Amino acid sequence: MNSKRIRPRLPLALPLALLIPLATACGGAAGADGEGGGKTVTVTVGYQSKTINTVTAGTLLRSLGYFEEELAARGKKDGVSYRVVWQDYATGAPITAQMTAGKIDIGSMGDFPLLINAARGVQLKEPTRLVSVTGYNPRGGLNTVVTAPGSPLRSLSDLRGRKVSTSVGSAADGTLVRALQRAGIDPDKGIRKLNQQPSVGASALASGSVDALSQFVAWPGLLAFQGRATALYDGAELNLPTFHGVTVREGFAKRRPGVLDDFLRAQRRATDQLRARPVAAAESVAKETGLPAEVVYLYNGAQGIATFDPALRPELIAALKDDVSVLKAAGLVKEVDVDAFVDPAPLRRAVKDPAYPKAGAARSELWLKGRSATLTFATPGELLKAVGEAGEGTVRAAYVPDAVTGTLWFADRAVWVTDGSGPRAFVTRAGAERYVSGHAGARIVGYADALRAAS
Repeated sequence: MNSKRIRPRLPLALPLALLIPLATACGGAAGADGEGGGKTVTVTVGYQSKTINTVTAGTLLRSLGYFEEELAARGKKDGVSYRVVWQDYATGAPITAQMTAGKIDIGSMGDFPLLINAARGVQLKEPTRLVSVTGYNPRGGLNTVVTAPGSPLRSLSDLRGRKVSTSVGSAADGTLVRALQRAGIDPDKGIRKLNQQPSVGASALASGSVDALSQFVAWPGLLAFQGRATALYDGAELNLPTFHGVTVREGFAKRRPGVLDDFLRAQRRATDQLRARPVAAAESVAKETGLPAEVVYLYNGAQGIATFDPALRPELIAALKDDVSVLKAAGLVKEVDVDAFVDPAPLRRAVKDPAYPKAGAARSELWLKGRSATLTFATPGELLKAVGEAGEGTVRAAYVPDAVTGTLWFADRAVWVTDGSGPRAFVTRAGAERYVSGHAGARIVGYADALRAAS
């Protein structure tokens, strides 16, 4: 199969049933390392195009061609021809299956799938190592529980006895389990959980066959943007870091350390590009995936829910260790030696000063039609005023951070509160109601009312 597979551009208002993530099925010895004296080395990279906070190790990196550039320079020095095969999957599980079969060399996935990757690698004697991070959120805001518009469910407690779709073993499932436990609901017996792929769960929510959907980036934002879902629970309420990262087969890393270095350098270059030109990066990822650019920017933008930084930060590794207990309780792993799995040496070797400064609190952003950059505002009130002044039909997207968790959300999908000191936005109605209950004179208002009050 040609490694440069052509993907059709999908329309913005695409029916959910057609939003099934694409996956390649390349045959042959795609994971060969060039053993046997050959002059061509094939490097196979597994990625998730629609899990968009992995783009610096997948979709964006592929479109920029940085990895191929790094390998071409290496090839001139060592007389070897390098070929990259990119394989696209909907979730991390098939990437792990291909890695443990020796058919994928480098892969990217979320924190919970990474732990399963580590466990399966040891079990099947094809160990893997976590070598970098792609995107992270320090509070857990990359995962969200959503319901259908007009649903009677108002808070997480309302899920008791209800049907909830999620992908078992994913970060979104981990968020659901922990959130239910905090709400006093048994995650195994208190709800009727359906283990479904994200696209299947999205269709089930639309058809009414499930009451709620717990998923990872970019599904909650996509469904909210399309008017097909309302946020019920913001994963950032857990205040536990969540991230996606890059894993490599240990055997490949030992045989081809220079190639791994090239990948990590290319990832850093892609990260630099995304951080320097976030709107252009969002447009590029949208073109490659068929996702609306406004949704990509919600997660990957300058103030986006994800912070892109390849460094293996201590707080992320500590969170990874805490995640093991959730997977053990679900029977998905027995034990995971996280310290043995995490290998910061390749990134330190490949990239000087790999870490960026920590991101500050998110600010409101306005993306006007025809503009290649967004406008940033210190307060939600300033954003609303700018939206009103921009005029109808000129706003491409407006984003506002949750007043408590800081999770960025679409301004016209947020729940707005006014209390005399200026408007405040919340991702969920439950969050807004908690604020109102603790602040005399505060009340929930509609988006149109918030706009009029700010003008």
